[in-house]
This record gives sequence, C-alpha cells and structure tokens, in this order.
Amino acid sequence: MKLEYSTIKNEDRFILTNFNCQPSLELLAHKGLFKILWSRQKSTSVHIDGYDIILEKDQVIFCTPLNNMKIQEDTEGLISIVFNKEFFCIQTNDDQVSCNGLLFFGSAQPQIVKLCEKEVNQFSSILSFLEEDFKIKDRLQGEMIRSLLKRMLIISTRMVKEDKVSSHISNAQLDIIRQYNLLVEKHFRKKHQVSEYADLLFKSPKTLSNLFSKYGGKTPLAMIHSRIVLEAKRLLLYSEKTTEEIAYELGYKDAGHFSKFFKKQEGMSPKAFKSAKKQSI
Repeated sequence: MKLEYSTIKNEDRFILTNFNCQPSLELLAHKGLFKILWSRQKSTSVHIDGYDIILEKDQVIFCTPLNNMKIQEDTEGLISIVFNKEFFCIQTNDDQVSCNGLLFFGSAQPQIVKLCEKEVNQFSSILSFLEEDFKIKDRLQGEMIRSLLKRMLIISTRMVKEDKVSSHISNAQLDIIRQYNLLVEKHFRKKHQVSEYADLLFKSPKTLSNLFSKYGGKTPLAMIHSRIVLEAKRLLLYSEKTTEEIAYELGYKDAGHFSKFFKKQEGMSPKAFKSAKKQSI
C-alpha cells in the first residue's frame, strides 16, 4: 500500500504506506521527510542511525528528516505516515499541536510512545478516515488529510505530556524543557555549555539542572553531549568526511579534543567506531 497526496504548486507531500513495495521503501532515503511508524501487529526491528531499534506491538516512533532509516523488504505489520514540511511544518504550526521539542527534536533519540487500547482505537480511526479520504479527489482533500495528521500529533503529544507531567513537574516546566531541547537542536554545533542555553532561556544553569532532575531524564549537559555524539555518528557512517572535518563542523577547533570527547562518550575513538559499524553493516 502506498497512498500519496501531493501538489506541484506548494510541493506538498503526504504518504500513507505499509512498506510492502519498493517505492515505499525508497521513501526512507529521501531527504526532508518526517516519518511516523506504528508497529501495528507485532514487534518489528527498524534500523535507525546505525542501530537496530525494536518496536514492540502498538509502539509508535517519530523520526525527523535527520534520521537515517532502513527497513527490510519482508517487514510486516508496520504502518507509516510520511510527510514533508511543505505539507505540515511542525515549527510554524507549533501553537496548534505543540509537538516540536517533544515528538520531534525532543532528544538525541527518536521519541517512542506506547498506545493503550483507547489510543489504538483512535489511531485506527484516523487511518480509516485517511484511507477513505484518499478516494476523494477535490480541493478540500489536502486540508482534510492535514486535520487528521494534526489530530494524531495532538493525541501523541498529550501521551508524552501525561507520561512526564506529574506532581513533580508542571506543564510550564515541561515547556521550558521543550524549549531547551529545541535550542540544543539549533545550536549544538557551536554552543556546548549549559550556561549558554540558560542565558537564552533567561534561567540559571542550576535551575535547569534541578528541572531536568525532576523530569527524570538526562541532565542538561548530557542532552548537549548526546546530540553532538549523534551527529558525529551520522557523519562518520553516512559521509566521507574525516575526523578533523567532523570535529570542525561540530565546533571543535582541536580534532584531538573531539576524539577524546567521543571516546569518553562511546568507549572508542571515532575511527574505531566507524570501522566497527561499517563491518557490522
């Protein structure tokens, strides 16, 4: 199955697929596409950024255009929504769905949510409506599909918030974390210190550390380091750039300093990591 909506004028693109055909699998190599994958029938292995991630039944993963993905041709049980920013821009529409910094670009690793029975029914209804709407070719089709996508994103965002928001952390505090995540995504190549992000948020580094401690995840500094390491891995695996070039691109004037940082985080040098991963692939 590969159902696609697109326009030449606006370059909109939206695809609903189960990856059971070669054109669908080729989508994963296209740049500029956001991907939502739902493991609907059973546990499924997905290769993302050089690692195999196991999606349990009824888990949904949210991937950005930055994620390098591979799915085996004989994979069954996956259903996916793929779209570009021309169809729906998560940045400019953040006031409508609030998923930027939570579902997408919320951490170094793609966000995964687990659907309960109620949410499975909601997602199934959305997919049914999408399949029906692909049968109707009129000027309102794009807006109908967009509204269904927004509903799915809102449901998913609420799930993440409900999982994180408790008596220990408020929605306002969660929004600060979300903004921190977005700032790291924007500036990680140049800004490597928590204090630099604290200044942008008009908070103290200690306030951010206490907030992340309540959040129960990585520390603010670990978030920066994880994002740098992830980008380093992508460049090592999917580009021909040297360690020196990668170090410079990630804001390190000294390649030796970058190599020490990478080894401390990953337990091996950039060169050893690249060699080991290339052999396994």
